[in-house]
Amino acid sequence: MNFTQAAKPYVKEKLRDAQQAFTNKDDVAGFKALEDAHVIGQHSTFHHTRVHYEMLKFGLKHRDMKEVFGQIFRMIGALTKTAIGLLPEGNTGGANVSPFKPMPVSPANKAILDKIKHAQS
Repeated sequence: MNFTQAAKPYVKEKLRDAQQAFTNKDDVAGFKALEDAHVIGQHSTFHHTRVHYEMLKFGLKHRDMKEVFGQIFRMIGALTKTAIGLLPEGNTGGANVSPFKPMPVSPANKAILDKIKHAQS
């Protein structure tokens, strides 16, 4: 099983959590779930790009041009750099942080990433 397949249920869960939070008008929890999905899925071009697309939709909905342009830039990076491993570990993916800055991985996301690695073996 490759990373994309192993990560799929975890990324989908975080995306569902985000949608549920947005439905409940909790943008903070919704964007946090998108950030978690980014950290979990960033080693897969598919998941990495998908999460940036969801962040782009968030920026458009809120008319946040910094987020919109930041996500367009990040989507291009996700499409072209993920496969060659040029990604800052733990980066949460929002336009509020540098796209080049490595960040600590939360214990909850580290546990999920460990499960994904185990599923790949």
